[in-house]
Amino acid sequence: MFSKSNDAIALQKELVKLKSLNIVKEYNGYFIYNNDETIVTKRTKGNAHAKNIMPKALKQAQFISKFPYIESVSISGALSKGCYDNDGDIDFFIITKPNRLWIARTLLILFKKVFLLNSKKYFCVNYFISKNDLEIKEKNLFTATELRTLIPITGKAVFSKFLKQNTWAHSYLPNINNQQVEVDTTIKPFIISKFIEYICNKKIGNRLENHFKNLTLKRWESKFKNIDKKEFEIALKSTETVSKHHPQNFQKKVMDAFNAKKAEIETTHHINAF
Repeated sequence: MFSKSNDAIALQKELVKLKSLNIVKEYNGYFIYNNDETIVTKRTKGNAHAKNIMPKALKQAQFISKFPYIESVSISGALSKGCYDNDGDIDFFIITKPNRLWIARTLLILFKKVFLLNSKKYFCVNYFISKNDLEIKEKNLFTATELRTLIPITGKAVFSKFLKQNTWAHSYLPNINNQQVEVDTTIKPFIISKFIEYICNKKIGNRLENHFKNLTLKRWESKFKNIDKKEFEIALKSTETVSKHHPQNFQKKVMDAFNAKKAEIETTHHINAF
């Protein structure tokens, strides 16, 4: 599924070849590298945990959709890839109405801080984009994997537009289609959400939008001043149409590890890994 190859037979032959060269090993229906059998146990446990936690994630996604200016909510992160452990979070990818991303984000963060005591375990809202700018600018294997594994829960029409704006991801992972989950999509917003939108659709909304964006950005610049400027612009991207809060810059860590592993395989086994 995560292969670029559209030829299943050719892919199977490559796996058999790698197995014959002792580069990979088949174990309980999985192919593993470095004979690390523990990774299979970890994966199967993660799959089971993901199945158990999914109903809670679905309810949280529907709950988030009731907040002002939320157009679409998708499950992202490890859970969207069918894996979860008790130390992890439930991550959400959120599309907002145009010109109100920062108001929407601020209200969700305030709810988390006040009512969830700032716990993000089941309420990790760390990636927002605006409906009027749906193209993901960072185009690489990591972002393609994140995009192609998103599980849309609400606002599926908007999510379809998002996919059409990001067809570039297909070239990285042509065999993956976003998982569809059947849920009640007739989401009724909170009464107070309608009132907030009524107020913020006026000029005061524009002022609040700019204020919340500048306030958040200033706080992050102070809190994460040890992060390199270029990394900051990716991991903590803060524009009128995008808000990311990934201070650990997991994207860079994963891509660095991926490239290091690729180089290791090529050097150790004298092959062109990809």
